[in-house]
Amino acid sequence: MIEQLVESARTGVEQRKAVRSEAELAQQLGSRPEQRPFNEALVRPGLSLIAEFKRRSPSAGEIREGATVTEIVRAYEQGGAAALSVLTDEAHFGGSHDDLREAREACDLPILQKDFIVDRYQLYEAAVNGADAVLLIVAALSAEDLAALHDGARGLDLDCLVEIHNEDELERALAVEAEVLGINNRNLDDFSVDLARTFELMPDVPAGKTVVSESGIAERPTLEQLEERGVDAVLVGEALMRAEDPEAKVRELTADEESTREHLLP
Repeated sequence: MIEQLVESARTGVEQRKAVRSEAELAQQLGSRPEQRPFNEALVRPGLSLIAEFKRRSPSAGEIREGATVTEIVRAYEQGGAAALSVLTDEAHFGGSHDDLREAREACDLPILQKDFIVDRYQLYEAAVNGADAVLLIVAALSAEDLAALHDGARGLDLDCLVEIHNEDELERALAVEAEVLGINNRNLDDFSVDLARTFELMPDVPAGKTVVSESGIAERPTLEQLEERGVDAVLVGEALMRAEDPEAKVRELTADEESTREHLLP
């Protein structure tokens, strides 16, 4: 499945390049929004929550019909989320750069653009559309492409969440000196989820790295277990999108009754 997702991403990039060149995107960098510190938001006291806006997925289908970006991300912010993740893949997740821009306007949280990044062109798209960080999936990239995209993102002042699923991918992420590692509990070949993946890989992560556990997280006790193992942050999407009251669900997960939102303090 990962091969199909990557090929679809490459096709989409070529189509968009035909409409607007990389040089045209680069000209817009001067008017990009001021960056918000994504990496810093993940290491505040306690376990940080990256709350995700996701319209649908290949495994779950439509998640929250009629949901608006503004409504959901404001609920996340008020609930005490440390950062946002916004799906921009259109073919399989129904997302868009419009969603990214709307999220940027609707709240003050740092934003991760979550997509299948396979080309430098997408880094420029992320920057001009308001992303503060991008997702780089090790399984989707060669070692050379991972290094080039990681360096390219840093050159554009974009933070990187480098996603891994096994020990080999961890080694490749460390080879590019990734600061923030996302351990995806979901196998992108068959979409099965196993929370043990984070627990198994944590002992191999060097000290000083920021670790985000992704996928299959829905209840507060799970966050407590992850925090005990040294995880710094979690990325939660479907459980929040399906919640009757997303703000209350964020509070439940973060155990944040007052929503102090430390990321907004000077």
